[in-house]
Amino acid sequence: MSKSDQWISGINAVASALEHDIEHVREILVEAGNKNVRITEIEENARRREISVRRVTHQALEGIAGGLRHQGVIARYEAAKPMDEAELAGLIEAAQGKALLLVLDGVQDPHNLGACLRSAAAAGVTAVIMPKDKAAPLNATVRKTSAGAADRIPVISVTNLARTLRAIKDAGVWVYGMDGEALGLIYQTDFTGNTAIVMGGEGEGMRRLTREHCDGLVKIPMPGEMESLNVSVATGIALFEVVRQRNGGLK
Repeated sequence: MSKSDQWISGINAVASALEHDIEHVREILVEAGNKNVRITEIEENARRREISVRRVTHQALEGIAGGLRHQGVIARYEAAKPMDEAELAGLIEAAQGKALLLVLDGVQDPHNLGACLRSAAAAGVTAVIMPKDKAAPLNATVRKTSAGAADRIPVISVTNLARTLRAIKDAGVWVYGMDGEALGLIYQTDFTGNTAIVMGGEGEGMRRLTREHCDGLVKIPMPGEMESLNVSVATGIALFEVVRQRNGGLK
């Protein structure tokens, strides 16, 4: 097993890897005697595409999965490297004025990152941008939580987030940071052109330099008693407000 290999677990995560990123799947391990129809389909699909499949005991699968919920199937996966920052300009240009970028400034919980990627894929995000430091890695937990989204959308890890924000602004992207103290509301902000939504990390939110490089700060109105939302929940709300507007919902 090479340094770049990792185990991904669970029916959805393994099935998605076979469908969307098969060149990085090295082998499949299934629980001997498991009669789940979807696991049978995964095994047949893997063998048809000449991916090695081994049947192992439940105890062996538990040990390799390392505590992750495997549902009877795991895959050894060569993790794809994040896209290079230099490719971002081409992605924005190809979006023809409708780029939607999700910027995650310091999301460190892998479950939150996976959920954010899942929402991003569902919303048709052009790319997800993250700093290389103070951010969760694209590990097995992220891939499982994302239900395969980590393999479907470009994820770009950058050295200097502030510099990247300047670059995307120069490329014609409006950058909006989500801030619970902001005066503007997401429902009153025009997201129909090239847009970047910036989400802060758990607890501290956006860093100062990130905040300063936003064109505007907006918030999700919350009439209830809670002061904030989980970052993955807030990400989903913000992204689908963009989707709503681009489908004619802006009044």
